[in-house]
Amino acid sequence: MLALQGDVREHLRLLRECGAEALPVRLPEELEGLDGLVIPGGESTTMDRLMRAFGLLPALELALGRGLACLTTCAGTILAAREIRDGLPDQLHLGLLDIAVRRNAFGRQLQSGEVDLEIPELGPEPVPVALIRAPSIDEVGPEVEVLARYQGLPAAVRQGRHLGLTFHPEITGDPRLHRLFLSRL
Repeated sequence: MLALQGDVREHLRLLRECGAEALPVRLPEELEGLDGLVIPGGESTTMDRLMRAFGLLPALELALGRGLACLTTCAGTILAAREIRDGLPDQLHLGLLDIAVRRNAFGRQLQSGEVDLEIPELGPEPVPVALIRAPSIDEVGPEVEVLARYQGLPAAVRQGRHLGLTFHPEITGDPRLHRLFLSRL
């Protein structure tokens, strides 16, 4: 669990509820030996600065190159994208997911709230999630599988062992997406 910003405790609780040995990661050496990493929501440019300040970026890129799987939520999905359409010119984008994203696409804080998303792979019951200054996924590459949509746009995607979400399942406490991620490790 990348523990620089965001809903770290909530993600850790859900991961542990799913039976995972979940640890906070703040330093490069803490990435060694991991099977998967959650990159949470927060503010994408702040997370970029913090990863650089803590010296995490080279170690993270090395771990990803070795096959580290990632679950990303909201700002984490922005960082994982191939392209950020409205980001800063030098903003970090890891290219982990072959997607183009747009920050704050569904409005600012006042437009944030909870919705139920249908994710057929998880069963017939909708998944309650929080959309907080949520990004949109405006484009997906050919290897990207769309698992759910919100207002017609992809909201949950999978590419290989990586799962990218534009929302926050950890806030509502539904563990099904964390279980899905863990099942592919």
